[in-house]
Amino acid sequence: MSIAARPAARRTLPPYARVKRQLKSLLAAGRWAAGARMPSEAELVAEFNVSRMTVNRALRELQSEGLVERVQGSGTFAAQRGRVSARLTIRDPHAEIAERGRAHRATVHVNREERATAVLARALGLPAGAPLFHTLIVHEEDGVPLLAEDRYVNPATVPGYLAVDFTQVSPTQYLLEQVPHWDAEYSIEARCPSAKEAKLLRIPRTEPCLVVVRRTSTGGVPVTFARLVHPGTRYQLEGTFRS
Repeated sequence: MSIAARPAARRTLPPYARVKRQLKSLLAAGRWAAGARMPSEAELVAEFNVSRMTVNRALRELQSEGLVERVQGSGTFAAQRGRVSARLTIRDPHAEIAERGRAHRATVHVNREERATAVLARALGLPAGAPLFHTLIVHEEDGVPLLAEDRYVNPATVPGYLAVDFTQVSPTQYLLEQVPHWDAEYSIEARCPSAKEAKLLRIPRTEPCLVVVRRTSTGGVPVTFARLVHPGTRYQLEGTFRS
């Protein structure tokens, strides 16, 4: 099952989304058998007349939806489809809003190095008191807050994290560029926001929210631990089963 938290409306698709949609259609039509090697990034760049970054972004999203498997040094392969799986699609809020032709704005409330509490140390595989990076960012669409993103990052995996201008590049986009192969563990709950979250999102404390808690790693090494809070009246869950 592919699950994505997203607003319902969509408008003009950017280049990477058009490439993704076309490849997705070809996969559904059986163009590549399960386990078959797909065209290289260079071949797809030539075929679609787009940049390599655009192709890479499309393949990353197909991978996050479980439709392809990417093996470093070997290429991209059509995923095995003989079982039902549950996957959370990692969405970039900046790109998601741009897909609808709307204006994205990110306000950075926290961007600093802190010391790991016992809970965060366990989540990121660090000793208690070790340094970690912390960002708290609110993403808005046309001035309306859609997401409060509270994220902690293991400095060993992404040492340049705090130097990024997150008003221009989202943490998701930057992390996917720096650490392209992720494993993710997540939980999803419907619950009311904390007082701080309600203030950041400009909603009443009684308004239910979709809360995603996600821990990502690469090669067994933790990368991030994030709490993503979406106002319930502005988001919905969408899912598709495949077997």
